[in-house]
Amino acid sequence: MIEIYDFGKIVIDGKTYTKDVIIFPDRIKDDWWRKEGHRLSKDDIEEVIREKPEVLVVGTGYYDRMIVPKETRDYIESHDIKLKVAKTGEARKFFNELSGKKKVAAVLHLTC
Repeated sequence: MIEIYDFGKIVIDGKTYTKDVIIFPDRIKDDWWRKEGHRLSKDDIEEVIREKPEVLVVGTGYYDRMIVPKETRDYIESHDIKLKVAKTGEARKFFNELSGKKKVAAVLHLTC
């Protein structure tokens, strides 16, 4: 459960993180960074794809600056993974709604 999100900070299950995170069904990777900063490529999410979630929630930052290009969207969907993309504050809500109902993962940009 994502309890709190604000610019540069997120609280998940009582633990505070200040770097971008990947939330897997069974763990959190708190040192996630993309090859191109504000662009999500398929290489950035290979570990997530291997986990085969039903849904991947992408948080694009507080100001919606991280881009999810069409080729990345197509790649995710080609693995039969539903995709939800939103500003990280909204992505938090999607993740919490789906948690416990579906096998869900999230990749969350915490700043801009």
